[in-house]
Amino acid sequence: MFKLSRINQVWLLPIGRYWRQNVQGSTSTEVEDAISLRVLVLALVIVGIVATDIAAETQFSLWAVPLSIVGTAWSYYRRVGANIPVKFCIAIGMLIALGAFFGRLLGELNDTRLALAELLIQLQILHSFDMPRRKSLGYSIVIGLILLGVAATISQTLAFAPLLLIFLAIALPTLVLNYRSQLGIRQLKLKHKKSHQQNSPILNFKFLIVNFLIIVGLGLAIFAVLPRFPGYQLRSFPVSAPINVQDNFTGRSIINPGYVREGRDGNQGNGGGGDGEGQTGEPGSLDNNFYYGFNSQMNQNLRGEMTPKVVMRVRSQIEGFWRVLAFDRYTGKGWEISRNEEVTTHRRPAWSYQIRLPLPIFTGRTREVVQTYTVVSDLPNLIPAMAHPKEIYYPTPIIAVDTENGLRSPVGLSEGLTYTVVSEVPYRDRTLLGAASTNYPPNIQKYYLPTPPEITERVRQRTEEILANYNQERIANSAKTLDSTYEKALYLAQYIKQNYSIPENPLGLPFLSEDEDLVEAFLFKHKGGYPDHFSTVLTVMLRSIGIPARLVAGFSAGQFNPFTGMYVVSNTDAYAMTEVYFPRYGWFAFDPIPNHPLIPPSIEDIETFSVLRQFWQWIAGWLPTPVTGLLNTVFAIIFSWLTRAIAWFLALFLQGWVGVLTGSLLATTTAFLGWLGWRQWQQWLKVRWLKRLPPMESLYQQMLQWVAEKGLGKHPAQTPLEYASVSYQHHPPATAQVIDEICQAYVGWRYGGHSPNLNRLREKWQELKKSAK
Repeated sequence: MFKLSRINQVWLLPIGRYWRQNVQGSTSTEVEDAISLRVLVLALVIVGIVATDIAAETQFSLWAVPLSIVGTAWSYYRRVGANIPVKFCIAIGMLIALGAFFGRLLGELNDTRLALAELLIQLQILHSFDMPRRKSLGYSIVIGLILLGVAATISQTLAFAPLLLIFLAIALPTLVLNYRSQLGIRQLKLKHKKSHQQNSPILNFKFLIVNFLIIVGLGLAIFAVLPRFPGYQLRSFPVSAPINVQDNFTGRSIINPGYVREGRDGNQGNGGGGDGEGQTGEPGSLDNNFYYGFNSQMNQNLRGEMTPKVVMRVRSQIEGFWRVLAFDRYTGKGWEISRNEEVTTHRRPAWSYQIRLPLPIFTGRTREVVQTYTVVSDLPNLIPAMAHPKEIYYPTPIIAVDTENGLRSPVGLSEGLTYTVVSEVPYRDRTLLGAASTNYPPNIQKYYLPTPPEITERVRQRTEEILANYNQERIANSAKTLDSTYEKALYLAQYIKQNYSIPENPLGLPFLSEDEDLVEAFLFKHKGGYPDHFSTVLTVMLRSIGIPARLVAGFSAGQFNPFTGMYVVSNTDAYAMTEVYFPRYGWFAFDPIPNHPLIPPSIEDIETFSVLRQFWQWIAGWLPTPVTGLLNTVFAIIFSWLTRAIAWFLALFLQGWVGVLTGSLLATTTAFLGWLGWRQWQQWLKVRWLKRLPPMESLYQQMLQWVAEKGLGKHPAQTPLEYASVSYQHHPPATAQVIDEICQAYVGWRYGGHSPNLNRLREKWQELKKSAK
């Protein structure tokens, strides 16, 4: 009895009464009974989970969506109970989820987005079993938004776009219902077609559709003009989960899946075609899926074409050439890497994915460029990267670098593999390269000048003849002749591009005979060839006149997607071009292939507003040519005028004190007139907007503008009734009374369908404004 009495005394203490009321009564006072709001919140969460699945190619929704539905139903059924056992189980479940998260985090230190998304989904499922209050539903709305944001950072295709639109379409009525719940309005009223009341009922679908279109249009406009600044703000880059490899990796072998046919895997390093030809130069057919040049040998006596398919997606600060490997020895019918055995391996530390690579010694200005590659279809164990990679974040503990600065992986690049490369790309300064020395180091002369003796003299004569004809024309016109390595390489590439052609039929070019040379047949017999043949011819022609050159193979930038910000690269984007060596400056590429840019895209282009430029090019592709030409002309004229006006204004400040005073006066006058015009424009828009509103809403908005001018405006987070209650603390009683009446009438009209007494409210409002004056 004594113990029972002591317990009752504790129960009657203030803290005991507070705990008892909090357990038994507080939940019911804030219970959210609206089924429609709960269903819409659940839909937002489901869209967020599905968006994460689609973007990351996971399967969270298979178990998360059913459990979320069950949890939401249980939460509504038990919304008025204390649910102490359930809360206890939820707390234990959250601790288990946190432990599992830290365990998974150890294996994904470099990209934790999916691990965090899975943790958030687990917490949301546990949270869904105890959501009695509106505030609890608000947490779920935020979780759905975060999951959508995670999906946006991971997504690489437009498959994410429909889910984004669905999320927005669901979020608008959800926010409306949530706001109604804050006002204390429980019943849901749809728009009545026969109603003559001048109210704007809840879930006015016309209002929701108009706002949806405005938000989408505004979002696309902001995305299009958003500047694309160079440089990643974080130094933690996306990388796949770690891949374990055997310790016997040397980097000497190249694994090209296209050269494995019917178990004959001994040809992987021979550059054979799709039919498994073993010797470089043998006639054969191309593999229709894999580029034939990604190997230690390239057989250019193959015929055929590839079936287009996407092989990777690249997120890069600039558009570039995704370099794979280079060849130094010309064989007469193709190329090979003469020092394929001379590779160096580089390991990463156990605590990081970063592998540092040595940079060649060269002079000149460079820029750091970050690229993230995601493999979509299986590729050889050759790692694409922009020129001069200095850091690579790769999932294997070791990679290899060959003598031509190509990167090799211990395993083939399989579907889903993600890695990041940081390259130090040199600027292409035509003046500096034109003045470069021709005193080449012995190592360069040894590997990048030899050509087959039987064709050297004839190719050299043809090359010198082309250059001599150009120089004679320039001398006749009193113009500068070709006197530098750079200008010679540039002109030869342009000449080959314009004077030789690609056969229309992929199988129309005959095979080379055993004693026939590719370059000789291209120049003197067929007058053209396949795209890679153009680069081979340019490389050999340059070598014949003493200019070091090599053949480099890789992927063009691909098709830029302005909505995802990624370059979509296909197998048909693979090709070869020529790299020329300039002492002190390194290797620079020239592209002689018809319909290709003479100089591949690089860092010389200003890319800050590249999204806007690419977006316009995408739109222009759908427009008729005359319309595109007209718009380009109009935009060119506008930008020309703006450029001239800015240049003229800046020139004023270079004309002494008079120019400075004139420029300052002009700037001040322009700014004042612009400000005055902007204020008048805003005032006209306000008046026009108020006239178009229903009478009650117009009066309410006039009241808000008036109190805002007094410095006591309504905060956006406040409801009308909350603001009316607070107004008594900041306004005289008579003023606060009028504000309260207008707010009450507005809420009753807007959400309850009541007709206000507009004449009386207007009279009180006019009296209030007169007394304030």
